[in-house]
Amino acid sequence: MKILFYLLPLLAGVAMALQSGINSQLRIAINHPYMAAFVSFFVGTVALLLVLVFTKQPLPSMDAYAGINWYKFTGGLFGVFVVTVTLLSVKEIGVANMFVLVIAGQLITAVCMDHFGVLGLNVSPVSLQKTAGIVLLVAGAWLVNKK
Repeated sequence: MKILFYLLPLLAGVAMALQSGINSQLRIAINHPYMAAFVSFFVGTVALLLVLVFTKQPLPSMDAYAGINWYKFTGGLFGVFVVTVTLLSVKEIGVANMFVLVIAGQLITAVCMDHFGVLGLNVSPVSLQKTAGIVLLVAGAWLVNKK
């Protein structure tokens, strides 16, 4: 069963690459990057609504939302940023170039978050091995983007 936790992120990466290409095509078709991002999120919202309806899981009460810190509601804003950036970038630099830069940013941020235990994560200090991995990834990003 643990293999699923390795397979699902791999499939999420596949989905992200496909999503960026599809959203880029939507942007071209309607000639508007922000409307393309809106349509993408709207379709995703409808899909999540259907999941909520068909799984029949009990919904949290409104009181459950009252004590939540404001920043915990900002995840969607980051999603809007990511989708919009991919819409704007993929046509100009290509899917591979864009994603190698996205992955480099993700890994650098993730290692820092783990090191400092940001957002309640377990602390996992930066090591020589992790640093070497980041350096190799950044070098790989440079090689992929080198003309």
